[in-house]
Amino acid sequence: MATKKKTPKTKTIVKTSKANPEFSNLAGILAGIRRAQPHLLPPDNIPPSVWAEQNIKIPVGNAVPGPYRIHNAPYQREPMDMIVDPNCYRITLEWGAQVGKTLLALCVQGWAMACSPRSQMMMQPSEGDLEVWKETKWNPLADDSDPVKKALSAGAVNNRKMISYPGGYMFFAWAGSPRTMRSRSAPLIIGDEVDGYQRTKEGHPMGLLWQRSATFGDNRFMIEISTPTEKGFSYIDDQFRAGDQRRFYIVCPHCEEHTLLTWDAVSWPGRRENDEENAKFINEFEDADAHLHAAIHCTECGTALNDGERVKAIRVAEDLGAGWKASRRFTGHASYHLNEFYSTFRKVSAIVRDYFDKLKADDMQVFYNVSLAEPYDAGGERADPDSLMSRAEVYAAEVPYGGLYITMGVDMQIDRLEAEVIAWGLGEESWSLGYHVLWGDPLTSDPWDQLDDLMSGEYLHESGQYLPVSAICMDTGGTSGMTQAAYDYAAGRTGRRLFAVKGVGGWGRAVVEKSVTKVQGQNKRKTDLFLVGTDEAKLVVSRRLLKDKPGPGYCHIPDDRHEEWFKQITAEKLITKYEKGQPKRIWAKQDKARNEAFDCRVYGYCALKIAAPPLRRIAARLGLSPDTATSDKVRKLKRVGPVVAEPREAKTGENDSPHMVKPPVKKQNKLVLDALQDTPKRKRVKKRPRKNWITNF
Repeated sequence: MATKKKTPKTKTIVKTSKANPEFSNLAGILAGIRRAQPHLLPPDNIPPSVWAEQNIKIPVGNAVPGPYRIHNAPYQREPMDMIVDPNCYRITLEWGAQVGKTLLALCVQGWAMACSPRSQMMMQPSEGDLEVWKETKWNPLADDSDPVKKALSAGAVNNRKMISYPGGYMFFAWAGSPRTMRSRSAPLIIGDEVDGYQRTKEGHPMGLLWQRSATFGDNRFMIEISTPTEKGFSYIDDQFRAGDQRRFYIVCPHCEEHTLLTWDAVSWPGRRENDEENAKFINEFEDADAHLHAAIHCTECGTALNDGERVKAIRVAEDLGAGWKASRRFTGHASYHLNEFYSTFRKVSAIVRDYFDKLKADDMQVFYNVSLAEPYDAGGERADPDSLMSRAEVYAAEVPYGGLYITMGVDMQIDRLEAEVIAWGLGEESWSLGYHVLWGDPLTSDPWDQLDDLMSGEYLHESGQYLPVSAICMDTGGTSGMTQAAYDYAAGRTGRRLFAVKGVGGWGRAVVEKSVTKVQGQNKRKTDLFLVGTDEAKLVVSRRLLKDKPGPGYCHIPDDRHEEWFKQITAEKLITKYEKGQPKRIWAKQDKARNEAFDCRVYGYCALKIAAPPLRRIAARLGLSPDTATSDKVRKLKRVGPVVAEPREAKTGENDSPHMVKPPVKKQNKLVLDALQDTPKRKRVKKRPRKNWITNF
C-alpha cells in the first residue's frame, strides 16, 4: 500500500517596512504604546499660578524677560487662582501700572487653552488696541510657551476674529464694535482696560458679554482689568466697590503689624498737605532733589521703610499671614485694588519723581489713575446735590417778589412728559416754581392734554397779581414716532410762545441758534424748530447752580422739592476725556443716573433766551421799581405754593419716583388775598374750547 507523502512545512516570511523596523517585533509595539500614552493623559489639574511658573516665559522686550516667577509679583497668585474657586464667578482688578495686570490675564488665557481647555472671549477698547495686544503681548507669549504653541498648532482656525485649539475657541472683540459681541459667547470673558470702553445703547460692553454667557451657568467666569479714570464715572472703580474690596497688606519689619502701602504714607522734605500747595514749591523740591530723600512709612508705627525692606515685605507677606484682605463679605465677586508701590521693580523715589513731573505739567489725573490706581476728582462743572438741598427756602408767595417772567422747560420720555416751571428776574436770577410729571404715552393725547392745562395756569405774584407761563421750550428728541408727535403738538402754537427745540452738541455754539422751519403733513403745517447748543447751555446752568449767594444768576429752590430732583439736576458733570491723545470736554453721567430735571432746567433757560423779555419794563408794569424787584426784599408772609395732588399709583413699568406729581391745581390762599386786599381782582375771561390736537393727524 502506497504511503501518502507528507508535504514539508514552509516558513512564512513577513516582510516589514524598512521605514518602521521597530514594529517588526513585540518590543517595538510596546515601545510605541509607551510613547503614545502620555498624549492620552488629561492635563495636570493644577491652578494657573503653578502652571504659569512651569510653562510661561516672559518675551524679550519686557522689563524682566525670561521664565515667569510668581516670587516677583506674589500678589498675582490669589487673583489668578480664583478661577478654580467654585464659589467665585467674577474678579475685578483696579490696578495701577507696573504690577503685571496684563501678564496675569495672559497666564490665565494660556492655562485655559493648554491646561483646562475652554472657550474664551478677549476684549480690548478698540480694534487698534486689539491688534497691538496680539502683536506685542499674545503672539510673543504663545511662541515661547510650548503647551500653548502645541495647542494652537492643532487648531484649524487662526484669523483676526478667532483662533481655535482642542477644546475651544478664543474670540476677539473690541468695545467700539457691538457687532463683534453678537452671536458669540464663551464661559471665560476677559476685558482689558475696561474704563476705555464706549458704552452702547444696550449698556456697558462687559455687561453685554456677561449676559450672553448666561447659558454656561455656573461655569462662566469674568475677569475685568483697568486703571480707573474720573471719580464717579469710572466703571472699574464702581465694580471694585461692588465686590468685596480686597487690598494687599504687608507685615512691617519693625513693629510686625499689618499695614498698607499708600500715597499718604509717603514723605519727602517739605511735603505739603495737598497737590495745590505742593505745586507752589515744585521748583524748591527739584532744586533740592527732594525725591531722592522720599520714603514710605508704616501706617502703624510710622517707621520709614527703604526699598529693600518694602520689596522683601511684599514677597513674604502671604507667608507671614498678611496678603489680600477683604473689607466686605465675599459673595462670589472678588475685587482687588493695587497701586504702583507694590511693584518690586519700582523705587519710591522714582514714583515721587513722576509726581513732580505731573505737577509741573498740570496732569495730575494720569498720576492718580496710573500710579495710585485711584479715580481722579477733577472738580468739574457740577453742583453738589447736598449743598443745593441745604439752601432750599420757603417762598413768600407762589412767585416771590423778584420773579418777573415765567418760562417752562419740557422733556419728553417714552411714557411721560416732565416739566419745570421757572420764574426769572433781573440778572437772570431764577426761582423754581414747580416740577411736574405728566404721565401718558406721547403717541396719545393724554400727556399733551395735561401739558395744555399746565401751560394755561397762572401763578400768584407776591405783589398780588397773576403771572402766566409766557414761554415754553419743548424737547422733540425721541424714538418710535415721538419726534413726530412733538412736531404735531408744536405746529401752530408758536403764537402761544411754545418753541420746539432740538439739542446739538459742540462747543462754541450759541445757546439758541436761528430756527429752521419744518413743513409736514398734507396740510403743509409749519413748525419752527430751534437748535439748542446743549454743551454751552448746560455749562451756563451748571455754573449758576454753583452760586451760593442770591443775586444775578442765583437759582432759588423751594423747600418742598423731593431729594430725587436734586440728584437729577446735578446728574451730569463736565469731564475731560482723551481721544487719540487729544483732550475733549464732554458731559457725562453715571450709569442709570436720571437727568430729566437737568434737561428741563436747560430747556426753561432756552425759553428765556428765545423770548428775550424786557424784564425792567415788566417790573414797572407790575408796579415794582428795578431796585425792589430783587431777592433782597422778602416779605414775611405765610408760604404760598401750588396745591398739588398726591402722586397717583404708577402703572406697571412706569417710573414712580416720589418727586413726580400731577400738574398743580390752582387754589387761592385766603391769607395772602387778605394781605393784598387793596389789589383789585382780575376778571376771568372764559376760554374758547380748543381743538384736540389728535384730530389733526
